[in-house]
Amino acid sequence: MANPFKPGYIIRDQQAVHCMTFTVVGWIDVFSRRVYKDMLIESLKYCQTNKGLNLHAYVIMSNHVHLVVSVNEGHELSVFVRDFKKFTSKNILEYIETGTESRKDWMLHQFKYYASKHTRNEQYQLWTHENHFVELFSPAFTKQKIDYIHDNPVRAGYVYEAAEYVYSSASNYVEDESIIDVDCIYL
Repeated sequence: MANPFKPGYIIRDQQAVHCMTFTVVGWIDVFSRRVYKDMLIESLKYCQTNKGLNLHAYVIMSNHVHLVVSVNEGHELSVFVRDFKKFTSKNILEYIETGTESRKDWMLHQFKYYASKHTRNEQYQLWTHENHFVELFSPAFTKQKIDYIHDNPVRAGYVYEAAEYVYSSASNYVEDESIIDVDCIYL
């Protein structure tokens, strides 16, 4: 049951730049597979084109995603969050059910277990309902958060240099090849 004393995060300024973390329930390593990371990238690209998303930084780790984002005037960040989580959850779960996922039975069992803990869920739950968002109020704080995000794969031991990690915007910040366009805030 959700904690009744802990309200969900409310995005007060819908156009402000925010650092967001989305976490898979039970810290399940969904994004250890490339196919799921690519689904997230495609969804972000769609949101850039159709939902007014400004992607400033990102990293996709094995069980969570960090984003630094804002939206254009006329769009709402909370709508992006809702739609992104709903769409990616639906697509990833559908792929797990019908694709070649070797961990299918275990994963679906886990997602069903977490869904049973919340009345908002129908069958499965991929993302936690608790979102961790921080409004980035100064250039120094923004740089600190982006550097933290980019250093995640280094701290995890995936790569020696942040820009080497394919599923991160670190390469965008050193003006190298990347898999998605990013609106760099600082260079």
